Amino acid sequence: MVMSETKQEKKENVRQWYVVKAVSGQEKKVKTYIENEITRHGLGEYVSQVLVPTEKVYQIKNGKKVSREKFYFPGYIVIEAILVGEVPHVIKSVTGVLGFLGEKSGKGMPEPLRQSEVNRILGKVDELSETQSEMNVPFIVGETVKVVDGPFNSFTGVIENINEEKKKLKVMVKIFGRKTPLELSYMQVAKE
Repeated sequence: MVMSETKQEKKENVRQWYVVKAVSGQEKKVKTYIENEITRHGLGEYVSQVLVPTEKVYQIKNGKKVSREKFYFPGYIVIEAILVGEVPHVIKSVTGVLGFLGEKSGKGMPEPLRQSEVNRILGKVDELSETQSEMNVPFIVGETVKVVDGPFNSFTGVIENINEEKKKLKVMVKIFGRKTPLELSYMQVAKE
């Protein structure tokens, strides 16, 4: 009997990853609220990480490159914690938190993520942070594009060559009735 209690205690004192459901569009605020509550209640030893998986998305607006963050799992926050005592209650009582994912009614304790799921999520988060400036804009030779940046702004031309490594295009543009080759970056052109 004593042996099973210590096994149970050891199992409870292991940090595991849990998914918290949050109000969609408020994930960053809710993350901050959770961190503040954990600090206020002195529960830092029980909650080690609070993550909102995001990725950077690039768009061209008015001829300018604009980046914004897109939530990888909208409406969800990932937490590494030891859920003992008041910890689950404190997290659930935070403004914007809707509860834990996988919470069984009656039992009250949520199911932790499997290690394979954690590795996939954390691997994706690491991959996104490493390649945040990476941008893949597929262009095709012979495609007509419009120049949106630089001295030849608003000119249209045809793609003659693509250098994927340097993210550059060779575009033939008609200037004063003559075809002139221009070397432009992916961000300087937009598809017609």
